[in-house]
Amino acid sequence: MRFAPDTEASLAFTVDLANTVAGATKSGADELVTPSDVTALFVGHQFSGRLDQTDAELAEVRATRDLLRRIWTLDRDDAALEVNALLQSGRARPRLMRHDGLDWHLHATDPEAPLAERIRVEVALALVDVIRTDETGRLRACAAEDCAGILVDLSRNGSKRFCSIRCGNRMNTIAFRQRAAG
Repeated sequence: MRFAPDTEASLAFTVDLANTVAGATKSGADELVTPSDVTALFVGHQFSGRLDQTDAELAEVRATRDLLRRIWTLDRDDAALEVNALLQSGRARPRLMRHDGLDWHLHATDPEAPLAERIRVEVALALVDVIRTDETGRLRACAAEDCAGILVDLSRNGSKRFCSIRCGNRMNTIAFRQRAAG
């Protein structure tokens, strides 16, 4: 499945943000605990605009992470309601922009809006594309029973089941051992 580059970037960002939660990380611990963790995620995904690097911003981003994790696996109609609420609460005003070497893409908030608000609106814009193309089934929870991760399946055949190679390998090893023991 192919979406616009900015949609794919927002979906990848959402997966990376959501998978900082305990139970979805390599360490098993929450990996979004300091303002510098937010900064690393912000810079790593070329997010533009205001960055306060405060504990209050960290708390808002963590709350946004939890909200986006909840929305991720909703059915299409429920997701549409949530996306509309995000766009309305963020006073979204979509416009095309070019910056930082990126080609034309959508933004819908003021670059000086709080980071968590910008995240919610940018992800909502990406989810608009997913919902409109009836591809919400490509937004999934990891199939590994012991993982809290989420994923976006952009593969052609839509068969991705695990949030990472690590989870896939672990589950394949477990299945192999069960077959060998039986």
